[in-house]
Amino acid sequence: MDSLEWSILRGQGSAAEAGPSRARELAGQLAEADFNAILTSTEAKSIFSGPQLLEGLNIPSSSSAPDAHGLEAESSPLIRLIVAVALLHSFVQANWTGPNLTFTPLDFLPSPSQPTAASASASSSSSTSNDELNALALPLLTLQGEPAYHLASQPVLFLLARRLFLSLATSTSDSVKILPIWLLRLHLVHLSLLDEAVSLPTESISAVQALLDDPTVVADQDLKATIELEIGLYHHAVGQEKLANQSFLAAARASELEFELTGALGKKTKYQVALLSQLVLLAESRKRQDEGETDTVESQFETVAEPGPKNGQSETKSTLPESIALNDDTLLEETEFTKVTSSSSSSPDKSTSKLSHLDPSNQPPLHPLDQALLLSLCLSQHNNSPSSGLTANQMMPFLSRVIAHPRNWSIHTTGLLLRSRLESTRSRTVERSTLQLQALIEQMPTSDSSPKERLQYFHQLPLSSKWDMERELAKRFLSIGVTRSALEIFDRLEMWEDSVGCLQRLDREEEAIKLVRDLIEGKKIESDTLTTMGKANLSEKRRNKLTEGRKSKLFCLLGDLSLSSEESVKDPVGAKKRAIEMYEQAWEVSNKTSSRAMRSLGALYVGGQAYEKAIECFKAALEINPLYARVWFTLGVCYSRLGRWTEAKDAYRRQVGVEEDDAEGWNNLAAVYLRIGEDDKKDGESAQPATTTATFENKHLAWRALLQGLRFAYSNWRMWQNYMIVSIDVGELSEAARAMTRVVEELSDKNPLMAVDFDVLDKLVDSVTRDDYSLLKEGKVVPKTSNEGFGLLPLVERLFDQTILPRISDSSRVWKSHARLLRWKDDSIGALEDYIKAYRWSIVFDESVERDKAKWLEAINEIEILVATMSQLGPKAKIQAQVEAEAEAAAEKEGGNGKKKVSDWKFQARGIVRTFMGRTKESFEYEKDWERLQELLDDLKKSD
Repeated sequence: MDSLEWSILRGQGSAAEAGPSRARELAGQLAEADFNAILTSTEAKSIFSGPQLLEGLNIPSSSSAPDAHGLEAESSPLIRLIVAVALLHSFVQANWTGPNLTFTPLDFLPSPSQPTAASASASSSSSTSNDELNALALPLLTLQGEPAYHLASQPVLFLLARRLFLSLATSTSDSVKILPIWLLRLHLVHLSLLDEAVSLPTESISAVQALLDDPTVVADQDLKATIELEIGLYHHAVGQEKLANQSFLAAARASELEFELTGALGKKTKYQVALLSQLVLLAESRKRQDEGETDTVESQFETVAEPGPKNGQSETKSTLPESIALNDDTLLEETEFTKVTSSSSSSPDKSTSKLSHLDPSNQPPLHPLDQALLLSLCLSQHNNSPSSGLTANQMMPFLSRVIAHPRNWSIHTTGLLLRSRLESTRSRTVERSTLQLQALIEQMPTSDSSPKERLQYFHQLPLSSKWDMERELAKRFLSIGVTRSALEIFDRLEMWEDSVGCLQRLDREEEAIKLVRDLIEGKKIESDTLTTMGKANLSEKRRNKLTEGRKSKLFCLLGDLSLSSEESVKDPVGAKKRAIEMYEQAWEVSNKTSSRAMRSLGALYVGGQAYEKAIECFKAALEINPLYARVWFTLGVCYSRLGRWTEAKDAYRRQVGVEEDDAEGWNNLAAVYLRIGEDDKKDGESAQPATTTATFENKHLAWRALLQGLRFAYSNWRMWQNYMIVSIDVGELSEAARAMTRVVEELSDKNPLMAVDFDVLDKLVDSVTRDDYSLLKEGKVVPKTSNEGFGLLPLVERLFDQTILPRISDSSRVWKSHARLLRWKDDSIGALEDYIKAYRWSIVFDESVERDKAKWLEAINEIEILVATMSQLGPKAKIQAQVEAEAEAAAEKEGGNGKKKVSDWKFQARGIVRTFMGRTKESFEYEKDWERLQELLDDLKKSD
């Protein structure tokens, strides 16, 4: 039976598989997508007769149904699995892949009433009953307070599938080994019905990952790649992009898909003459034993955009979605490549050598599973950081590689959909983007390919539902300013929140408010415009039925409108009060299951600085659905404002756990670690400045948090500045030097006064100069660490020579710090020059020195220190200059060796004192401290 289970998972069914004969027969029908035959079978009717499966649907269990215990005991769980999969795939066919179903749930469920004879109204009665059945099923699909989309076709199919899968999961029998992966697939379909993602329990994902160690999976590379890919799609669906990309790459390794993003000479425009390097994806699938020549496989399909057979084939078995032509006056339809890649001759990388034989303009078709893998790597459409996956520019070669060789209806559809999304942001491609999306929507209900083909790779693809694609088209219209067309689509889909947004754009706020109120009060009937979706002849009960979740959402929408209407400008207090009432009413209407209501109410309280109330709201929202990263963040802010640092730490940790690439969250987490140890404030007391020193352990945790956050905010100088200071505290001086480098690079042109932290710079120099430089010169000391002494010296020297001094030369403290470093290295000439440069940028040259006595006294101190330093370094500099001159005499004859001659330090010092005395004589000649300058000048004269 294990063998048959795995065959079902692969989408196969064969009489040669081991297992009960009836199960094998049903598995074969499942593989052929003959769901009607399965659901109307004797075994299925026996399953549907159970009262638990039909609870809440007003369908009595049928006493005349066959006895479920009459089934073979060992095959019963497997047959229940087959029926559950048939229900799930029927629902998917009705809402995702098409074509439209030829049966309804009433064709196989026990009838609520048994008519004695056929009548002319039987068809109408069945239609009404089917509509009521779906209306009853819809509220039962609400998950953690998130209502399911109410216009999904035949939701009762999904409800029955879900109940059947869950009954298998709770069964004491452990015979359905592959159930975890089916539960994952079920959940991914369920997420597509919800507005917000809901995560699975950790143990559910662990159960799926445990299947990777099963001997059957280990022996089947494609099966292992499939499971890894579906795990990745789950992580993507709940917003965990890093984990998703890790799973996608693991799937590629399991499949042995070789791919490399590289460069090849080619043309992108019609008038381009010179060949330029263009991005291209080289990819090759492994050879599969059961696969014939790829050309034969590919020739089974054609696309509408390219009429006529390929490769001389006169027969086609399937028509794929149309790939709309670009028809641009400048851009080519596809990049034209030469045969040589730019990296094939220079890169020693192993993957490059494996793919160097491929011609970029004529690559072999990929296996459909490998095509699905490449598409999955292109899911993060708004990604700008390579650390989070492919960037937008890198995605197009992946999509082009897949679209070039269509081999499956659903895969080709997904590829065109993702290409449409990428092209929607460019002026030259936005038209094709919109037309392509329209073509995909129109293609779905047609019968141009079999349900079997369309469903074959559905679970390995991020294929959007019919309503999601239409909603995306409406948003595409919005992006190009066609607001009225977008409004028509949103109204037809009954996506009222989006409709309200369109009305606000059209300055019709009163109409938006009336629309929502009419829906709540039942004055506006839903589903009265959906004849194109097969929703005509709806019963009044179905039309007027608003589930608790949807009604709660409408109250939230009223609250939002209260805050954004013109009345809120005239009466902000009243608008806020009305919004609070709406959100509270939404919470009550939903029986306290609306996460949206609590999130909105909490945000309102934060705006009014009512942090305690906001905390209660956010906690209630996160208990229902903990996947809202921004809610965790705002909760952390509320705790921080109240000085409750431990709770703030927990909130920020949860936030970065959900949204790892949020640099602001990591920065705030680090700040909280540095505050833990203070007494947490209670009952709304405001947080006071730190009164205790953070422990080393917490400082190190703060340092690690900042290090993690900087991966996603490389240009954020404030985070680098925080990281620099914390690095000093935890002894990571080399990282402090690196951080200062980044701060100076970012700020030197914008705000040079803030670019250098002089205290940190002095600490770096202090750490280097702590050891005896002569020992290093003599080779008696080997640096043991880069965080102090000789090991830190190269980093500090680069910091000065390559970063600070070329950008910031007008700071006295910078020159003094550099002078101390040179003085430690026995470079008396360089040190003396730096001290003089520091003097030139000191307070001595401030014009206010000639009028302000306090500054005049400070300037005298500067001059005294400088003269004392010159008296120490001057003689050494003179000797050093003589030694260097003798050693480089040959270079001097050729025009100088680059060394400046050392001036007479005494003459220089006397000039400094005289000049300053001349500038300030008029104002301060009769001051007592004038004698200090005179004595300094006299001492310099005597030293001659």
